[in-house]
Formats: sequence, structure tokens, C-alpha cells
Amino acid sequence: MTMLSDTWLDLFGFSGLLNPFALLIGGYLGWRADQSRKLWIAGFAAAALSLMLEAAVGMLQLPLPISQDAGALAMFPFRFLGGSLAGSLTYWLNRNRRAS
Repeated sequence: MTMLSDTWLDLFGFSGLLNPFALLIGGYLGWRADQSRKLWIAGFAAAALSLMLEAAVGMLQLPLPISQDAGALAMFPFRFLGGSLAGSLTYWLNRNRRAS
């Protein structure tokens, strides 16, 4: 059995797909969305803003809470997917809450 390298673990872990900032941003924008067509915007914004936040923290030379060895270009699609999934879930929850 082959093990995933550290880079792949970062991409599927808290640095990429499960990044807390991307999930929060995507979830908030999904909650606020009024049409399902806007969920891809939530995913894009979650990926872009979480990477910008991480870059800003790095420029201030503050310790990053989540270390990674992959670059921003590799992280973007995984954070996009994570933000989109979080946005879709909160969109669905908000829609069902309003229907009840």
C-alpha cells in the first residue's frame, strides 16, 4: 500500500480542502446566496480570500496556524471545492429553513 506524500495530505487536509477560512467564507456566502447559480462565486471567493488572508499573515511574519508545503496555485482548486461544498450545504440548509 502506498502512502500519500505530505503535499497530498496538505491538499486534502486543513491547508487545502478542509481549510477553516475557506469553509467559513464559502458557508457564509452560501447562506446569503439567493440563487444556486451563485454558489460557484462563493467557492471562488472562499479560495481567493483565504489565500489572500494567508499571504497577509505571512507578510506580517506572524506564525501561520496551518503549515503547508504546497503553493497557492496548488491550494486554490482544493479550497475552491471546499468553499463550494460548504456554500452548497449552507444554501440548502437556509432554503429548507425558509420552506418550513
